[in-house]
Amino acid sequence: MAKKTSPGSPQAGTERARPILHQHSQEIQPYGKIAKLSIALDENVCASSVENLNQILADTITVRDLYKKHHWQVVGHTFYQLHLLFDKHYGEQDEIVDTIAERIQLLGGVSLAMAADIAETTIIPRPPRGREQAPVQISRLLEAHEILLKEARTMAKQATEAGDDGTNDLLVSDIIRTNELQVWFLSEHLVDIPLVKADAPVKTKAASAD
Repeated sequence: MAKKTSPGSPQAGTERARPILHQHSQEIQPYGKIAKLSIALDENVCASSVENLNQILADTITVRDLYKKHHWQVVGHTFYQLHLLFDKHYGEQDEIVDTIAERIQLLGGVSLAMAADIAETTIIPRPPRGREQAPVQISRLLEAHEILLKEARTMAKQATEAGDDGTNDLLVSDIIRTNELQVWFLSEHLVDIPLVKADAPVKTKAASAD
């Protein structure tokens, strides 16, 4: 029975304004179950797409966080350029994370969210805690991008075959195109060319004959 307060007490009239703390209940939707929405897709199709999207969500979050790690820890004469590039790519991946999670929810699924769940799910290798040289950082990112792109292409085909055009569009337009572009920007940093003095031109046999 609730304790009554006298009209003149400091608590009088404030009961409804007080936060109700330490609340607990069962989940309203378990992970892995579909709450079907009216989007004209079969529940099995939604479940399959949700499973795929949660996997690529975990891997995208991992790539995103890998960029932030390298953004903080990069060293060397390209520090400024890479510091900014890594942060730019981090922001782009962060936008994709939100897009994937929203797609999972509108398919009637439950999106992964917590770090422990992401770590258990991702297939991208875990980096060391310490700092690495910039070429190693870039190589690690390129390998992670390739993993993402391989699974995104496979999942896009599966979505098309199932008639899930919205998921296919997300995978192609957002994930594949963004990751391909980021791969290009990263790859050019690993081309071994002189920084100050150009290499001497290589003489061909025809030029020697002249």
